[in-house]
Amino acid sequence: MTSPTGPRGFTLMELVIALAIVGILAAIALPGYQSYARRAARSEAKADLLEDAQFLERNFTEANRYDRNAAGNPISLPITQSPRTGTAKYSITASTPTQTTFTLQAAPVSGGPMSGDPCGTLTLNHLGQKGVTGASRSVSECWN
Repeated sequence: MTSPTGPRGFTLMELVIALAIVGILAAIALPGYQSYARRAARSEAKADLLEDAQFLERNFTEANRYDRNAAGNPISLPITQSPRTGTAKYSITASTPTQTTFTLQAAPVSGGPMSGDPCGTLTLNHLGQKGVTGASRSVSECWN
């Protein structure tokens, strides 16, 4: 539609202001989204650690030991990465399970999206004790 003074449209100044507003909103929203994504990945890794611990406890009730099954074969964890499919964010291992003890670790994959996570490596042992190593945050902050 044209007006008596000529065609109407946006001025360059209006477009610059609109882009500045969008940029400011993106700068505010992006860190919040990244924090949410890290918490979600960490929660999934904690759930996978707990599931592996349950597997080892079930094995203990059958074989009366953590390191071998009832047939005497070495145990392998059912979940070795988190998330279970796709690109791994955490690598899950059992550090030297013995007949009566185990310690599970979920370590951020080197170079992955969680490699700079302030919670570092999440740990869980046979007593149900939760821990973190290489972390700048406390156990309660990382596990709650």
